[in-house]
Amino acid sequence: MSSILTPLIAVFIIMLLGSVVQKLRFLPADTDLILNQFVYYIAFPAILLIVLAETRIEDIIQWGFIGGFSLAMIITYALVIGVSLWCKPKQQAVAAMRALNATFGNTAFIGIPLLSLLFPDHKMALVAAAIASLLSVFMFAFALVSIELASRDKQSTDHAMVIMANALYKNPIVLGSLIGISLSALHITLPESLALVLHQVGNTSSPCALFAIGMVLAKALRHQSFAKMFSLGLIAELSLINLLKLIIQPFIAFGLLKLFGVEHDLLTMGVLLAALPTAASVYLLADRYQINANGSAQGILYGTLITFISLPIIEALLKHIA
Repeated sequence: MSSILTPLIAVFIIMLLGSVVQKLRFLPADTDLILNQFVYYIAFPAILLIVLAETRIEDIIQWGFIGGFSLAMIITYALVIGVSLWCKPKQQAVAAMRALNATFGNTAFIGIPLLSLLFPDHKMALVAAAIASLLSVFMFAFALVSIELASRDKQSTDHAMVIMANALYKNPIVLGSLIGISLSALHITLPESLALVLHQVGNTSSPCALFAIGMVLAKALRHQSFAKMFSLGLIAELSLINLLKLIIQPFIAFGLLKLFGVEHDLLTMGVLLAALPTAASVYLLADRYQINANGSAQGILYGTLITFISLPIIEALLKHIA
């Protein structure tokens, strides 16, 4: 059995448990929202901060990894935008949402636990996931600006840079990562008691995040009819988006990371992170703006299931190439 299937199965079971609990209504209806807020505002910033703070700045500033992973997202994003606007030129917000679905992988909620299980003794596993998560947040902020500009009232005077700045400086993942990088760069060691607290709180992020994803997906799909879930048009759209997210983007990432001379273990981590399914936060954004929300929820579900096939194949190919 592929070595990646064990952590992938563990990830899926926790998500499935969250879906079952939501379906059976064992917990209050807003439990998924509370868990998401805890993970997003407290647990993830804590684990990213302490992991980055305890890592040498030389190991964090991996320009080849940063450049290759970023460019893979940008190229995929631009490809989806171009095709979507070519088909429907007046639907800029929908195009941006589709592009975000095809690029914004679950590098935090799934990537962190997956790499932790797959590379248990490798110090760069969490660092790679942290860098990828930070870069993904910048892509999320760019898409948010596009959607906001396409959806907002024409009377609004907010500049695009102001919208993006607000999205970034209010983002706890960005803040936690930047504090951790700053502590590393300044060679500041946190007191042991504080470091232990951050580790303990941060270690709750993975199971809580996966459980919350399951609850969010169950809630999103609860009121969907069978016909809407499996219409030919929607299946074609989601298949193309997941092809780009799960196959094309990691293929581009592999080529760029190889071109930039990234060493093998870090290259493998980068490709696997690029091959992860769409993050659940994309559905939350889609639901907030009421732009392709149902398609986003179903795309996340389909993409997560497809990774049981795509990720082991990608891992096997990476081992063969090595």
